[in-house]
Parts: sequence; structure tokens; C-alpha cells
Amino acid sequence: MTSPAQVRQDFWLWRLVATGMAFTMFGVGGVLLRLMVFPPQRLLPGDRQDRQRRARWALNGTFRLFIRFMVRVGILTVEFKGADRLGRPGQMILANHPSLLDVVFLVGHVKNANCIVKHGLATNPFTRGPVANAGYITNDESFDMFDRAADVLRNGETLIVFPEGTRTPPDAMPQFHRGACAIALRGAQVVTPVVIRMNPRSLTKGEPWYRIPPSRMRYVIEVGEDIDPATWSQAHPLPIAGRKMNAYLHAYFEAKLAPQAPQGAPMNAPPPTAAQVESTLDESTGT
Repeated sequence: MTSPAQVRQDFWLWRLVATGMAFTMFGVGGVLLRLMVFPPQRLLPGDRQDRQRRARWALNGTFRLFIRFMVRVGILTVEFKGADRLGRPGQMILANHPSLLDVVFLVGHVKNANCIVKHGLATNPFTRGPVANAGYITNDESFDMFDRAADVLRNGETLIVFPEGTRTPPDAMPQFHRGACAIALRGAQVVTPVVIRMNPRSLTKGEPWYRIPPSRMRYVIEVGEDIDPATWSQAHPLPIAGRKMNAYLHAYFEAKLAPQAPQGAPMNAPPPTAAQVESTLDESTGT
């Protein structure tokens, strides 16, 4: 017997066809950008930064159209709260990563943003053109990568980071690597958390595109209050500051993504203060 939660709803068969269309469009779009959009852009006058800016504008517009298509054909709905506070100079946008589409949502809503992406995207034939032309930073986990990411923040760019490094497993909380905090403490003027919630979960790591959920995916993306990295960098040496900031971010996202918060409802759970997290961390480690 099929449980009520597994009953296929929202024109399931059409959503399956539309999802296949969307994935085809995404792949073909990446190739067309690489072959037909970026080469003419490179012929226009300007330096490397101008070329990257034009490529990011093209990606921003393309992703906006892609999101609009997915909404119009009924694959998903999305509510983006506070997007107008994204895109400031020296701002690190730090988000959890529940699905394959998270990068699309953020790049499609933040003009001229840099982004740390998986190293494999730089060699994938469908994505290497956009990654290279936009000047995105590939996550090879080297010290050079940390330096480059900190430099773009110090130079006034906006940087999108998914500190998990991969998509969140189903029924799990985000687990952040400390590298994002190391970058923020070295170069960010401000860190802005972005909490991404979706129901039902889909497009997780290793899940094929055709295994669509029984009902339409619903995204709620909420921009949180700014976090000042100096809260930790001025009080502690860099390694300790990174550990304490990472603990704070874990507590913040766990509070926002707590299971008792209904999907799609306003996220009113108050985030912990830095002092509360540090007190708990100090008690558990004896520091």
C-alpha cells in the first residue's frame, strides 16, 4: 500500500517530463554560453575583471530565466526573503546546501557574485565554460584557494560559499568545514547567513534527476542578520577564532533548521549569541 505521504500529487507525470526538460536546458545552456555568448564578450574592450563581470551578468540572467521556467511549469515554488540585502562589497554569503539547485538560486539573485564551486565543475563539459569565464574559485582545498577567496573579499567582491562542501544528506543537519570561517576571518567585511529550506527533499547527492518527489518542491530561502567576523578575530588567535565562529554557525543553522519548525513557516527561532556558543564550547573542551 502507498502511504498518504507518498501519493503522487501536483501532476506528477508532467513534473517528471518538465524536470527532464529542465535538466536538458541546463546542460545545453551551459554549452551555448561557452560557445556563443562568452567568446563575443571577450572581444569587447576591458580587462579581466570586466570580462568576468560580463560573464557573471550572463549567468545571473540565465539562471533567473531558468528559475522562472521551473516555477512556471510547476516543478517547484520558491520564496526568497531578504534577497535585497545580498550583493554588498566584501560580503560573504554563507548558505547550507540541501539540493542541487542552491547555487542556481543564489547566483540568479546576486549580480556579479563570485562563488566557490566544486573542482569537478571546472572540468565538466557543461559547466567548465561558465566557471572559467566567471572567474569562480574551485574548491581544491589548497592554501592557495583560501588566499584567493580572501583576496576577492578584500577587493570588494561578493563571495558565495557553501561551507559543507557537498549537499546535506537527507534527515541530517549541515556539517560545516572550518575553511569558510578561515576565509571570512581573513577577508570578509561581513558574513550573511542564508538558510535554505525545501520540502520535500529532492536532488540530493547521488539521487538521479528522474526520482522526483511525490509533490512539488517548495523552497523557502531566508537571508539572516549580518555577522561581524571581528567578533572572533579581535578576541582570539586565528585558529581558535575559526573554531569558535564555526561552532556559532553550526548552532545558528541548527536553530533555524530545527525539525519542529514547520516547512514554509517563518523561521522565528532566535539564533544563539556568540557568547552562548563560546560558553558551551569552552565547557565541553575545557578551554
